[in-house]
Amino acid sequence: MASKTTNPFTFLQQVRSETAKVTWPSRRETMISVAMVVAFAIIASIFFFAADQVMALAVELILGIGR
Repeated sequence: MASKTTNPFTFLQQVRSETAKVTWPSRRETMISVAMVVAFAIIASIFFFAADQVMALAVELILGIGR
């Protein structure tokens, strides 16, 4: 197979034209998405902390070791 090389100037023109086609989110949409990610990260951390505490208690009760 023959490799096809593109001149850097042409490449940058193509990148710029493709970037112009992108529909970028508004500031409001971005802030809502960030808030959702942070909220779900907090919820997940609380869940995993609680699950860890329950498992630690179960191991302590069953094996009599820990803490």
